[in-house]
Amino acid sequence: MELKGRVVVVTGGTRGVGAGIARAFLAAGARVVVCARRPPDRPVEEGDRRASFIAVDLREPAAVHDVFQEIAQRYGRLDCLVNNAGGTPYRLLGEGEGEAARHARVVELNLLAPMTASLAAHPWLRASRGSVVMIGSVSGTRPSPGTAAYGAAKAGLESLARSMAVEWAPEVRVNSLVPGMVRTELAHLHYGDAAGVEAVAATVPLGRLAEPSDIGAAAVFLASDRAAYVSGASLLVHGGGERPAFLDAATTNKEA
Repeated sequence: MELKGRVVVVTGGTRGVGAGIARAFLAAGARVVVCARRPPDRPVEEGDRRASFIAVDLREPAAVHDVFQEIAQRYGRLDCLVNNAGGTPYRLLGEGEGEAARHARVVELNLLAPMTASLAAHPWLRASRGSVVMIGSVSGTRPSPGTAAYGAAKAGLESLARSMAVEWAPEVRVNSLVPGMVRTELAHLHYGDAAGVEAVAATVPLGRLAEPSDIGAAAVFLASDRAAYVSGASLLVHGGGERPAFLDAATTNKEA
């Protein structure tokens, strides 16, 4: 249990990717605190170990500051912050009324909130020589039609992490973990029914969508001593990305 005794905060860790990350840290021996606006439907646990929960709106700096003060007082330390909270609805730019405000909220949640949480955690991470793991997205590395504001925010999050890695060194390491498509309980909202999910999975070179546990394992690595010299990095966890269309065309031509 390589992280035994260490204290880890996972934002948005009540379901999906966040819960998978929290469970991976529990399995690694860490004491895990999950922060989100609403409590999980069921406890986030791994074996006989369970994450604690603190409610907070990460878009409210004063509340976030108070939460990290509470965590530091409760546990006496903080070793890792995983900025996972985020997300977006599908909406093309230029459609609907009041869209500017909606897109601004997406940027606030996916870029400004992680910065707020990181700033609140910084004194405690500096004392423990800990680390920050930003959960980005492949949407920030390529065009992201339908989720443009989200993609822009995730691109900004990687840039923020690289700058923080320089400014906060050598006491605090900062890295980005960049997932591709992940199979969660909400996968149907993005990929359709079971057949749609499988069709999307077939476009990934490794032949499947990531599981939350895949993302969790990578996050544990970045937080562990095995990554002691890794800072300012962006770790792609996307199964090879998306299968290039020309490969399918070449295969079809070869068979013909």
